[in-house]
Amino acid sequence: MDKETVRDIQTKDKRVLVRVDFNIPLDKSTGEITDDSRIRATLPTIEHLVNQGARTILASHLGRPEGRVTEELRLGPVGERLSQLLGRPVRRTRDCVGNEAEKAVKEMEEGDVLLLENLRFYPEEEENDPQFSKSLAQLADVYVDDAFGAAHRAHASTVGVTQHLPAVAGMLMEKELGFLGKALANPERPFAMVVGGAKVSDKIVLLENIMKEVDFLIIGGGMANTFLKAQGYNTGSSKVELDHLGSARVILDKASKNGVQLLLPTDAVVAKEFTRESEHKTVPITDVPDDWMILDIGPETAARFNEELNKCKTVVWNGTMGVFEFPTFAEGTKSLASSIAKLDAMTIIGGGDTAEAIVELGLTDHISHISTGGGASLRFLEGKTLPGVEVLLDK
Repeated sequence: MDKETVRDIQTKDKRVLVRVDFNIPLDKSTGEITDDSRIRATLPTIEHLVNQGARTILASHLGRPEGRVTEELRLGPVGERLSQLLGRPVRRTRDCVGNEAEKAVKEMEEGDVLLLENLRFYPEEEENDPQFSKSLAQLADVYVDDAFGAAHRAHASTVGVTQHLPAVAGMLMEKELGFLGKALANPERPFAMVVGGAKVSDKIVLLENIMKEVDFLIIGGGMANTFLKAQGYNTGSSKVELDHLGSARVILDKASKNGVQLLLPTDAVVAKEFTRESEHKTVPITDVPDDWMILDIGPETAARFNEELNKCKTVVWNGTMGVFEFPTFAEGTKSLASSIAKLDAMTIIGGGDTAEAIVELGLTDHISHISTGGGASLRFLEGKTLPGVEVLLDK
């Protein structure tokens, strides 16, 4: 990585503003944290700063409060969990700028950790408002960005503050860019990209960019329906992006011309309705009934995908193979996850729903890297610049 990191700067007794991504899932009924992976991922940076004697000021967003104070999206539970993980108290404020935040920072001593309130309680955060950026920056001497999951957003806390403070990468940011960068620049081959999820339109740029790098392109999930339709298959009542059939045909053509082996489902689990308990059955992809919808890849497809993945030394996976939140239609994703976890290869999970599936299946320790940023990893793999990375100091 060609950016300076927190290891490259002196932080003893300095006020260090760290942008973290604590946008974690909460149980809607209890408000309890259901997955603390993103908190754990930032611990190396926080512990490094604590050990260096810095005054560590953490800033994050949570959920989508749309620029107003929303009680259920306060960062209290996050602060409590972070304190448990660090084994030290983490003071919290009920604002992220202004008198309370400034007073709390002034009272900090060497090694203290302070968690500011939800940044997105202010509309100025997402607007990258100059005055809001300045107010955040006034709290600190140095800025560290460890929020890869927000690096594709040009917000006040990811871009604006860097106009006022020297800005470097945290250890998580360094790790994310290192793994994803190696996959694109110097992958051990064969290299496979597994792509799923609902829409082709969300991943056209990714498919076009990755086509130049991969040996295998494996497509499942709802987006496979559009490719199947483009090849002339009947997809029943499945969701198909009819306005992107042309894009699918272009991708299929490019794969053929570039010598990329592109794999699509050969069988599918189909259902009468998009519900958890819907009537369902497995059929060849040539026999999808008119009034049924494809909700998962079938066992034949999973076996074929796994057979090709077993040949690979680098695998990047972004997007589930079916409607994973419905147990009946999660088997395809489970099968691929189990297979990828056993590979003797560099395996990267591209965040979002796929990462949540890996965590739920208990396979995190068997994957080389699980990205904390679905949108950011997608943007990176598309070959695009991440605003939150671009503004960091070069080595």
